[in-house]
Amino acid sequence: MTFAAPLEAKSIRFRARSFVAFTLTPEAPMAEWLQGLDHWIGNSPGYFAGRPVLMDLNVLKPAPSEIAALVAELGTRGIRIYAIELEGASLGAELPPLLVGAKEATTDGLLPGRKGGQEGSGKEGKSEGRAPDHRMDGRADAGAAAKGKAGASKTGESEPQVSHYDSGTLMIKAPIRSGQAIMHAHGDVIVLGSVASGSEIVAAGSIHVYGTLRGRASAGALGNTAARIFCRRNEAELLSVDGWYITAEEMEGVSRGKPVQAFLDGEGLRVETLS
Repeated sequence: MTFAAPLEAKSIRFRARSFVAFTLTPEAPMAEWLQGLDHWIGNSPGYFAGRPVLMDLNVLKPAPSEIAALVAELGTRGIRIYAIELEGASLGAELPPLLVGAKEATTDGLLPGRKGGQEGSGKEGKSEGRAPDHRMDGRADAGAAAKGKAGASKTGESEPQVSHYDSGTLMIKAPIRSGQAIMHAHGDVIVLGSVASGSEIVAAGSIHVYGTLRGRASAGALGNTAARIFCRRNEAELLSVDGWYITAEEMEGVSRGKPVQAFLDGEGLRVETLS
């Protein structure tokens, strides 16, 4: 006679997960806002691909039918809305869920509130453009604390070697390859190597690249107007500080191929060569 021990059912594990998301905050008139969004996407194709994007509708306050039309409109641009922020709303099952209990990550830490921007001029001077309101927010599910970890888009051998410091500085000791994304919501990012075309760095503080910068760099992503971007050789696809940006085409013949710093000067982005 054989005896079979009863199988024990495995317990279901629920884990809180925090992540960095971008928030779009549409404003009226919608045609003008969408035109600005199209301009941003045109300057940085694939910027929203695979990214978690939230939509804050507390400024626009549209009707449910208008929300559905807006979600569909963004979908045609390759933007997938993960959740919607709208106080007092009740959305149908066909729409993304309402975001409840999220916290916004800022340079001062996690805040219970919300915030909704991004972008230049073609000369070694001020940038004039700014994209539709969207910022990098640290979002956490209700009851979970944001971990604030920076990460690359790939793992294993393709993941850059990084070092964290108590000051909030993230040091990357290897080159950043095409397709990789570094997002650091707690301070500066230092790259000892080069940054390839098609890659991206997003930092709450300043960005220092000691090699050639060919990808996209966005400093001051949480509203730090004092943030700067430094690189030894500027071949960047896009430079952005606190949402103000300048593209490769606008820098051609002015600061391309040179050591530069980018910073906010008044109400615009200035790119200056370093001697």
